[in-house]
Amino acid sequence: MTDLSRKRVITAALCGSWPTKQMSPYLPTTPSELADAAYDCWKAGAAIVHVHVREADGSPSIRYELYEETINKIRAHKDCDVCINITSSGNVDGPDSERIDPIIKLKPELASYDAGTLNWQHRTVFSNPPAFLEKLGYALQEANVKPEIEIFDAGMVYNTHYYLKTGVLKAPCHYQFVLGCPGGMPSTVENLCFLKNILPEGSTWAGCGIGPGHLPMMMATIAMGGHLRVGLEDNLYMDRGVLAKSNAELVTRAKQILELNNLEAATPDEARQIYGLTRKVF
Repeated sequence: MTDLSRKRVITAALCGSWPTKQMSPYLPTTPSELADAAYDCWKAGAAIVHVHVREADGSPSIRYELYEETINKIRAHKDCDVCINITSSGNVDGPDSERIDPIIKLKPELASYDAGTLNWQHRTVFSNPPAFLEKLGYALQEANVKPEIEIFDAGMVYNTHYYLKTGVLKAPCHYQFVLGCPGGMPSTVENLCFLKNILPEGSTWAGCGIGPGHLPMMMATIAMGGHLRVGLEDNLYMDRGVLAKSNAELVTRAKQILELNNLEAATPDEARQIYGLTRKVF
């Protein structure tokens, strides 16, 4: 057995729902661009890619056909065994079935589970009501897809304590802290420590910071033993005023920082062991 104690999982969040080509021309949005970005991130050291899809005009989508095309194009790279994580929140205005069905039909290793509702960026509502979260939790269990429990505020962690008691979620859980989004908790070390300390026992976790919080939260997460998420969904820049030219560029830097700390980027199969994922056959 491989010693996993010095391994850290890198997830690449490729495009998200909010960044646009106007913000960065390097943002992948089409199925072909997303698949190429996923492959490049895997080669650079990412074990997981977090997938949102976009319509032809760049708007966020939850359309099954776009997920299917994107994932098929990723898997067309026959040497690529990257773990796939599909979002359940590409467009929160659609019906529950449209948010859940692509995950159930495509059965990735992971799918995002945003554990509560918040006022997103002070301009809209990021809606994840209890009825939806219950439906999603049970659907993921039935499909044998691991929830990646995304946490933007502390109350979301406490929601998951309740859902563990009621059976909507099953332990051990995996959490993704996303700090620095307006409407959620700011990117501070104190907040990261607090969230880590209220996790259910036996959970795995990863951290990331939005925009300027990207590097500070990466450093703190490494120091605290967590796993990493990087990518253009969260941060468009390599340096102040300097756009990252690809998701893979951000993955490469994360891998280098791990190595400076005498750590290693986990392979996809090692990530499956660490997070307790079921490898899917394609």
